[in-house]
Amino acid sequence: MSADTDELRVWIDQDLCTGDGLCAQYAPEVFELDIDGLAYVKDHSGELRQEPGARVGVPRGLFLEVVDSAKECPGDCIHVVRASDGTAVAGPGAD
Repeated sequence: MSADTDELRVWIDQDLCTGDGLCAQYAPEVFELDIDGLAYVKDHSGELRQEPGARVGVPRGLFLEVVDSAKECPGDCIHVVRASDGTAVAGPGAD
């Protein structure tokens, strides 16, 4: 994990994903819709992470976009957590 992605981690629950694509519009560097119509996270090299529960670091310059995507997600399926302790920052379980 690189120094600029160690504060927040993000993952998507594909079982709840509506395929709306808002996340990919907010942060295309982090989210992408796959051929199955569902959103997935991408790692720092741009590789789509399709394994269930795959978590990736959030680049520092995209914190706001990723948090906004979680807040606006119609499926409420984007989880943004603090890397240090797993506390929910945005999405399900966040205040």
